[in-house]
Amino acid sequence: MQHAIPVIAAPSRKIFVPSTLDEREFAMTETPMYLRSKAIVEPLVDRFYAWPHTVAPVQGAMNLAFLQVPMLESYIQAPQLHVSASSNPELRGGYFVNIAEDKASRIQDLLNGIKRDRADMLRFAAAVAEGQELLRSSATGFDLTPLYPKLPTELNGLVELVYDTENQPSMRFMEPVVYKSPIYDESRQSVQLSLEPGVERPFILSTPRLASADVLELDIPFRHSGLEQLFLARIRPTTPGSLREALEISDDAQFRHLLGLLSERPSMAADRHIDAGGRIRYFGHACLVLQSPEASVVTDPFISADSDAGDRYTLDDLPDFIDVVVITHAHQDHIVLETLLQLRGRIGTVVVPRSSRGNLEDPAMGLLLRQFGFSVTEVDIFDEVPIPGGKIVATPFLGEHCDLDIRGKSTYWVELAGKKVFVGADSSGIDPQLYRFVRGHLGTADYAFLGMECDGAPLTWLYQALLTKPVTKKMSNSRKLSGSNAEQAAAIMTELGAAEAYIYAMGEEPWLGHVMATTYNEDTYQLKQIDEFLEWCKDRNIPAGHLFGQQEWRWR
Repeated sequence: MQHAIPVIAAPSRKIFVPSTLDEREFAMTETPMYLRSKAIVEPLVDRFYAWPHTVAPVQGAMNLAFLQVPMLESYIQAPQLHVSASSNPELRGGYFVNIAEDKASRIQDLLNGIKRDRADMLRFAAAVAEGQELLRSSATGFDLTPLYPKLPTELNGLVELVYDTENQPSMRFMEPVVYKSPIYDESRQSVQLSLEPGVERPFILSTPRLASADVLELDIPFRHSGLEQLFLARIRPTTPGSLREALEISDDAQFRHLLGLLSERPSMAADRHIDAGGRIRYFGHACLVLQSPEASVVTDPFISADSDAGDRYTLDDLPDFIDVVVITHAHQDHIVLETLLQLRGRIGTVVVPRSSRGNLEDPAMGLLLRQFGFSVTEVDIFDEVPIPGGKIVATPFLGEHCDLDIRGKSTYWVELAGKKVFVGADSSGIDPQLYRFVRGHLGTADYAFLGMECDGAPLTWLYQALLTKPVTKKMSNSRKLSGSNAEQAAAIMTELGAAEAYIYAMGEEPWLGHVMATTYNEDTYQLKQIDEFLEWCKDRNIPAGHLFGQQEWRWR
């Protein structure tokens, strides 16, 4: 059966329609309309694209102070250098601001505003670094109580000083408390709405999104109910007048942008539901949609809105209701707020791995998503989440995080419509025995989906702002964001005994460039490793493939 989507009643109060609207626009305010297929949202914090390390308060403060502000300052010093570097394929994915030099004054304004309006956050980040240095110099295995009065005042009430059993000190952040403090500031949040341009957007980790005359700018937090009403208009009509009021749009020009995002005709695919058996659809990157007539599960939703491309499943192909979204880990290509915010009103629950609860490098995804209005279920290894006609089991996730103490990561085992599916994400096969335990507990999988980014970015590429003690380049390069190579992927398959194996596209799809910024060619090590693994599967008569774009598996 299909699930009903809750209906949000239109506001009873009529919106004042300014006289600057022409006759056609006036008529459209009360015309039932749908959100266009190609509509996209870019969630922003202080004009930078939002992902967990820029939104979660502790990590957001660190990234603002030690990455984004220095990067903006560097741009002001040499804008042309940044623009040139941004167009250099060899530097793709580098921290360069890709904004034309004639807009340098606007970057200066942004920088000035951050230094003025986020002074408390910047002081907090400096206090974190100072507190860590205090521990390094003074925590020698003896009582930590005398250190509390020496902590910077910005940390008071927000941290606990602890040792592990090897007498190694650390500072644990009380994350739920930090969310209630001034360090978590929703006024940082805004959204830009536009139509999918069909060309690569600027890299999300480096280039801020300035206000623009050709996009809809909404100065509202991510949890705002108007966003839910807007994106539910993909599957049921509403009026522009109702949306205008729900989104608090007072400016006529911005309202006209809203009208441009709407259509009188729906665009959802006719085959987005199934009436028998089971189905898996590959939507790109690590995103799978698993369906039966009774339930649907989506993994790491990162979904294209470009319905004109014709080479991929898009937001139009999603079922109206999604019972469970599972998130494997907190990297920007797996917990994609741009997609999640568009689905909030259509998701039963988001399943996330439980974090370490206070590690600087391991923000709690559950806390973050609850701030945005999601229903969240946190899981530990082998916890089960029931779904109609099946279950989801959290399974271990090994490696891929530069050897940092990050526990907020999970692979998943999904049983649905009689099939067993292992969702391996970027987990590594460095210790194959682990997967023997998974098989012993859950049996043999019918399908295994794995990531093989086996030569990932170094430690400092993603975690530089959180490192309060410098590391050498040699050390950073030795600790990479790497998944399995061919040998490790083969070891996973051997221990799982899965019947089929599929490797997801690791940023190869061109519509992922603004997030992935990866560049491959026929000689790339990762692709050669995938070929080696596929040959290993072929030699053992295991159906296997390297995914790209879209693919479907169907059974009765």
